[in-house]
Amino acid sequence: MLQNFLTQYRAKLVTPEEAVGVVKSGDWVDYTSCLGKPVLLDRALSRRRDELYDVKIRGNLIAGPIETVECDESQEHFVYHSWHCSSYERKLCDKGLCYYIPMVFQNNAAYYQFFLKVNVVMVSVSPMDKHGYFNFSVNTGVAAPITRMADIVIVEVNKYLPKVHGGYDECIHVSDVDYIVEGEHTPFSNTKATAPTDTDRKIAKNILPYLVDGATLQLGIGSMPNALGELIAESDIKDLGMHTELCSDAYLSMYKAGKLTNRRKNIDKGKGVFGCAIGSRALYEWVDDNHGIAAYPLEYVNRPSVIAQIDNMVSINSCVSVDLYGQVAAESSGSRQISGTGGQLDFLIGASASRGGKAFICMSSVYKDKEGVYHSRIRPQFDGDIITSPRSQVYFLVTEYGAINLEGRSTWERAEGLISIAHPDFRDMLIKEAQKRKIWRRSNKR
Repeated sequence: MLQNFLTQYRAKLVTPEEAVGVVKSGDWVDYTSCLGKPVLLDRALSRRRDELYDVKIRGNLIAGPIETVECDESQEHFVYHSWHCSSYERKLCDKGLCYYIPMVFQNNAAYYQFFLKVNVVMVSVSPMDKHGYFNFSVNTGVAAPITRMADIVIVEVNKYLPKVHGGYDECIHVSDVDYIVEGEHTPFSNTKATAPTDTDRKIAKNILPYLVDGATLQLGIGSMPNALGELIAESDIKDLGMHTELCSDAYLSMYKAGKLTNRRKNIDKGKGVFGCAIGSRALYEWVDDNHGIAAYPLEYVNRPSVIAQIDNMVSINSCVSVDLYGQVAAESSGSRQISGTGGQLDFLIGASASRGGKAFICMSSVYKDKEGVYHSRIRPQFDGDIITSPRSQVYFLVTEYGAINLEGRSTWERAEGLISIAHPDFRDMLIKEAQKRKIWRRSNKR
């Protein structure tokens, strides 16, 4: 049987140039996500620029460069789209070279199954094992549903990808692949976690009292989750679990401190569950061949009904700004696309339904613009901004000045709570704006 798998492998092995020859003008091509980016295939496809027109490419959380995008600023030949912008894809959006696709991650598989066309999928995988399987690695969250719906499947073998154990759909068999590409790859850059600021640490300290032994955590990406990971590592909290869309170095810090055991989880007991992973080489070494970790498609990880089954589920995400009504903008600043909806709404709903569960959205109280002027992240009312989480779904909001719970609160209670955690320099202005909107009671104490 092993010999048969090797025979199939050799029969499907082609050069990158031969593989991308299947792409036609007008096709939809998928690069999947993060480390799944097909570096060799992207480069080969970019070299076909002058013979192809209107090839539409989808990806998300992909680090640069994407050569098909950078070789064609006219977008006459290649047009790029992202489900969730990395810092690199954000810069492409700023240049008009990337188009965001509104979504929630729990529906990722359904989008492809029912609504989208995939002519060709190109995805990086770990080397084939003796049973004929390629592993989707830290790209498991999105890869399988896309490959299942693609007309043509091309895998790019990358020996540096960690092999990740999974709940399901973490692999693809050689018999389901049309073409295989090999070639030289460089080790992944040793991305260091963003160092927490003093404000990040203050925000994390405001969350820490709400955590209990045995809680399961979902953490977004960025410096604030890293600050929380540091505080948890130094705390007395124990037996924490992981159920997260994105696995980052914050979890590795908690694991090294002996805090992350997954022992008390109601489902996937003993397993840290994630969809995608982005971080340092140490993080990738940790998830590699680790039986204490399981990767799942996001249709499972982010499904609110699954999240709700986990007692003491705690979701911690960030946002750009919030208005006095409790509406949250987390993916854009005005019309400028910054990231994406991702799983924020999925985990707000799921964690809120968990027994003992809590959902936190965090932000610094102010930000500084390019001219050095400070602005409040708590705003009177959005006007044309893109709303990520509706006011009806927002639970806890946290700044360095405190944490408030908006569940079941009226408009004046929301305004009062939000102003209490705003930067002191902006509170008088916000009170006046609340009064204009008739959501400030005269009996409110300042």
